[in-house]
Amino acid sequence: MKIVYEVIKKPLFTEKSLDLKEKENKIVLQVNGDANKHEIKQAVEEIFKVKVEKVATINLRGKIKRLGKSVGRRSDKKKAVITLKQGEKLDLIEGV
Repeated sequence: MKIVYEVIKKPLFTEKSLDLKEKENKIVLQVNGDANKHEIKQAVEEIFKVKVEKVATINLRGKIKRLGKSVGRRSDKKKAVITLKQGEKLDLIEGV
């Protein structure tokens, strides 16, 4: 098992993720690319002290970018959409 603080990288705050949080009690996090669903669930439950019902993961491939003749590629990312159990609440940013 990995260290729980290495599994979760950062929360993602987009319009879609904020709508999911309000309407369906889901949070969206960027996670380590090697982490599986069980590790993500354990990390969220241990760090934030909430009960997780379901974890869905999404692998995002990096975009190809050009600058003149040189061609590069952004790094790959992995997102996790975490469904909290009924009655659980998690505020990652207070006062918004």
